[in-house]
Amino acid sequence: MATTFADQLRSLPDEALGALIQLRPDLVIPVPADISALAVRAQSRNSVARCLDGLDEFTLAILDAARLSRAADTALTSVDAILELTPGISGDDVRAAIDRLRDRFLLHGPPEGLQVVGAVDEVTSPYPAGLGRPADFLDPQSAALCADRARLRRTVLAAPPGARAVLDRLAAGPPIGALTRDSVAEPVRWLVEQHVLVPVSEAGRAPRADGELVELPREVGMLLRRETGPLGVLRPRPPVPDGPSRGPRSADSAGAGQTMEAVRATESLLEALATEPAPVLRTGGLGVRDLKRLAKAAGIDEAGAALLIETAYAAGLLGEAEIGPSQDVFLPTGAYDLWRATGLAHRWAALARAWLAMTRQPGLVGRRDERDRPINALAPDAERAGSPLARREILGALAELEPGAAPGLDDLLALLAWQAPRRARGREAVHTDAYTGAALLGVTGLGALTSYARLLLADGGPHDSDPLGLHPEDAHADAVRALDQLLPAPVDHILLQADLTVIVPGPPEPELAGELDVLADPESASVFRVTPASVRRAFDIGYQAADLHELFQRRSRTPVPQTLTYLIDDAARRHGGLRSGSAGSYLRSDDEALLAEVVADKRVTGLDLRRIAPTVLVSPRPVTRLLGALREAGYAPVAEDAGGATVLTRPKARRAPTRSPRTAEPAGPVLIGPRLAGVVEQLRRGDIATRAARRAPVTVRAAHGQAIPGLTAVQQHTQAMAVLQQAVRDKVRVWVGYVDSHGATLSRLVRPVSMSAGYLRAEDERGESLHTFALHRITAAVPEE
Repeated sequence: MATTFADQLRSLPDEALGALIQLRPDLVIPVPADISALAVRAQSRNSVARCLDGLDEFTLAILDAARLSRAADTALTSVDAILELTPGISGDDVRAAIDRLRDRFLLHGPPEGLQVVGAVDEVTSPYPAGLGRPADFLDPQSAALCADRARLRRTVLAAPPGARAVLDRLAAGPPIGALTRDSVAEPVRWLVEQHVLVPVSEAGRAPRADGELVELPREVGMLLRRETGPLGVLRPRPPVPDGPSRGPRSADSAGAGQTMEAVRATESLLEALATEPAPVLRTGGLGVRDLKRLAKAAGIDEAGAALLIETAYAAGLLGEAEIGPSQDVFLPTGAYDLWRATGLAHRWAALARAWLAMTRQPGLVGRRDERDRPINALAPDAERAGSPLARREILGALAELEPGAAPGLDDLLALLAWQAPRRARGREAVHTDAYTGAALLGVTGLGALTSYARLLLADGGPHDSDPLGLHPEDAHADAVRALDQLLPAPVDHILLQADLTVIVPGPPEPELAGELDVLADPESASVFRVTPASVRRAFDIGYQAADLHELFQRRSRTPVPQTLTYLIDDAARRHGGLRSGSAGSYLRSDDEALLAEVVADKRVTGLDLRRIAPTVLVSPRPVTRLLGALREAGYAPVAEDAGGATVLTRPKARRAPTRSPRTAEPAGPVLIGPRLAGVVEQLRRGDIATRAARRAPVTVRAAHGQAIPGLTAVQQHTQAMAVLQQAVRDKVRVWVGYVDSHGATLSRLVRPVSMSAGYLRAEDERGESLHTFALHRITAAVPEE
């Protein structure tokens, strides 16, 4: 009796069935009712295509060998037949590839009678290994030529140079050549006349006299491949990238330095947006001019700015805020303040996790879409669902190499093309984008994967203790600790220079970072500059001259330059010389000459100032505009309240509403450990229940609504109750049909024990368990025959 595909799955031990589910997790999403349904799903087009996408080049070539070596009458192949098509390749490598195909049930059956799953032919090329169809299928005259091996060899050797070039090109695959009426050149005509090429027609169309297509028969292609083998050049091992080898410490040091720069640039971008929010375009996204402005403020190029902005948005640090009717702007969110208060390694880890999981391709920013429109940062056009997988693939390829290996981009793309050729085809751009992003974020250093990034990738996988990945922060703690050890310790001091630059010899402590935000303007990650505007900013929020002198003396490990002392004292003398209030607004000063200078200043004529007293000027403009215009003109006014007291305020940070990070949706629950065992057990139980239902008497199946030939009525509920009562008295087994709590119709062979209070209690001798059935859910009861 022939063994079906489902029977082969059913005969697998639990470990092997669990291994199949792990290799093809889509088979149990959702969990099928029984193993027969699992077998149907495993042979479906979508599942087979998804499985093939994860196979390497050599395994796919062995699958092509299995397709080529199938017998015409039985459609079966064997391990020996496959080995015959792989001369020069180690038999162990071929058998290992066959085992990989059998583990995934793309090949099934005994070694001497292997069968290829039917859907493989539907989702792959109709020309296995780039070879055409057999000659006897294409043309009788071509079949006669191919049957005579000596004549075929003489004909190929006699081909003119142009015809031989055509043959070599078609032999490399695919074996189909497209022609038009005017392009049937002499070499091709000669090959057709000699029946080496066969004119064919496109599917669904009648052949034309001149032949739109020509096909190279399989026998001719295999003859032309006599030097490389029937399957062409086979590579059982992945290509070894040819690139420099960096020392792991050098790569880690370079990567750690880049992480600091990435975090600094991200902060600069978000601070620039907080100072001057960028409007959201009507079509969504950030405008080109705003991106250029932000890139200039952060001191990076536009491509890097687009990547960091997209990453910050994905991490929930950036969002939209409504400032008016139908007017939204991009602003940092409340989560940005919390993120900024954490350590440098934690800040980097948040960005790296968001980058790994976001469904965006920042490399598309600046390019044009299919309608020749520019793609903007944060616009919907840059959404690509496959981006997270592409990043994992490029970093996974680096992780498989020796620590410190720094292959070039072309070598990495070639390696990915070998590891998963079906998936890598046409994805070079997204892989290149992932490679560039990894370098910019410090995931790689000097082209090599860093040690902390390896931990980030390894910890990103599921664990038995957290199969659903509910605690990703705990999972990446090792990566954060490893990066912390590479970063310099936070410092609490600065180095003042004579040109008023402030050098921070390491990551500043949070308190020092807050002071620098007020006292100096940033020029790079570790260089700031004290300016008159920054000193005035400090006075505006409550610092006194003595406070600034003491702070610089305490923080600086170098002598405080005399120019800085003069700058602070001069700004302190001028600060508060003018005072404003609401009139609109007013301006007063004890220095009448200073007020006269302001009234005569043409730079503030737009304020419409007028003198109402020797020491008081008024303006119809708001206080904020009055203060801003005077400060732009070089004055140093301060605001005061109704009692004349100075109003000291720190500018309020504008924030967008807090939003959740935007990442890819999980593909499904991770099946490992107990969860995998539970799925296997559920399949076994469902299979037992299905087979038991098929053995149930016809009346029970009819009660469940199944079509039973010749049966016109179903058993009544009262008759079922009578059968059960008699079974309790006689202590015999009965088939019970019932509807469970999920609405599914089931059948079970049990021995009734008692009937009372609306429930039937019965023993299942096969499972050695006691079941309780609600009487109103019982649909049928038939004594065992």
